Amino acid sequence: MQHAQASLGRVFVLRLEDGDHLPDCIEAFAAEHNLSQAFCALVGGVAGGQIVVGPIDGQALPVTPMLHTLAGVHEAAAVGTIFPDESGAPRLHMHAALGREGATRAGCVRAGLDIWKIGEVIILELTGARLIRRRDPATGFELLAVEE
Repeated sequence: MQHAQASLGRVFVLRLEDGDHLPDCIEAFAAEHNLSQAFCALVGGVAGGQIVVGPIDGQALPVTPMLHTLAGVHEAAAVGTIFPDESGAPRLHMHAALGREGATRAGCVRAGLDIWKIGEVIILELTGARLIRRRDPATGFELLAVEE
């Protein structure tokens, strides 16, 4: 296990609008506001897109993601983190629970989702820790690592 201690910095409240695209809109906001490390939560709706719902084969490396395409508008609740990749760009890692008509799908938003009408996001900046997402060649994942 790796660990780092952080403190709370700025707090941002975002109102995403109809058609805003995840993860792009949050990553662009983070870049514009020099926000490199944060925790974030989202509530709202999504109108389409795809989520990663697991690996196609849990034993195969590198990992090939299994995608699920959403049909129709879904209610959304999601949590995630923002940390810089190896180039210094903020990268969002967010998982969402998406519901419609009594059925729920859960997965990672990396493949891309479009906001339906409104998405409310709270971002809590983390300061004082040195963390980065490093690409792991075995899995293909960008894994969180403590910088020395």
